[in-house]
Amino acid sequence: MSFLLDPLSSEFMLRALVGGVLVATMSAIVGTWVVIRGMAFLGEAMAHGMLPGVAIATLLGLPVVFGAAVSALVMSAGVGFVSRRGRLSNDTTIGLLFVGMLALGVIIVSRSRSFAVDLTAILFGDVLAIGWSDVLLLAVALLVTVAVAALFHRPFVALAFDPRIARTLGLRPRLAQTVLTGLVTLAVVASYSAVGTLLVVGLLLAPAVAAGQWMRRIPATMILAAAFGSLAVLVGLLVSWHASTAAGASIALTSIVLAAVSAGIRAVVARLGATVSSRRTSVSHPTESPITA
Repeated sequence: MSFLLDPLSSEFMLRALVGGVLVATMSAIVGTWVVIRGMAFLGEAMAHGMLPGVAIATLLGLPVVFGAAVSALVMSAGVGFVSRRGRLSNDTTIGLLFVGMLALGVIIVSRSRSFAVDLTAILFGDVLAIGWSDVLLLAVALLVTVAVAALFHRPFVALAFDPRIARTLGLRPRLAQTVLTGLVTLAVVASYSAVGTLLVVGLLLAPAVAAGQWMRRIPATMILAAAFGSLAVLVGLLVSWHASTAAGASIALTSIVLAAVSAGIRAVVARLGATVSSRRTSVSHPTESPITA
């Protein structure tokens, strides 16, 4: 028990655990829709596209969350505008804006000679430095996410299966897509301080993928994904404490490992189920032996 209790006896580890669980829960709700809608590239682009705003806010002494939010909103608005007005596909639009925002961020960082440490924190996060004010911000973001996801559940479901049906039912698929993009933006911006812009996508995708192996109903998938994500946070923090590794990276890698293990166990269970079903079928309908003289 000391392996588990000793790390959590420290207040900074307890704050990291609480903050990480909030991030995992919020990411599970948004990540389930991201996986269903195939929006993984958008989540990654949002995470990287925040760099210019964060860099400018850091250089000006402003709250980095404010800079991240502004940069992510610019990215989101740009994707929506170009997709509606231009002739490019969503993936192409996101890719161009992603590269442009990332390049702009690197240029801003390169102009400052004292930015290396801050850039590392931006990219990989510092979950162990989370304060109670950060926990409060994450809690508010989680409440907003839950409320919006519940309010737009039917439009999201219709959008996921057939936008034309959603339009016929008056569910406004374009608005639903905009709101869903906003939820991805909120999750990325609120979570990056805990796990960094490069690693937030891991918690956004891996627990939802792991839960999708076992659940078919969307609410159940979200709940199981939140459990997987919270487990990844706990295990990642314990690994970080005992192995002296980076906490954010340990959490993200643990979530990926959980997804792989879940997929492996699901494949074994499916194979065993198929074998048992085949045996039952052969017992119920035995092959008749030919009559010999």
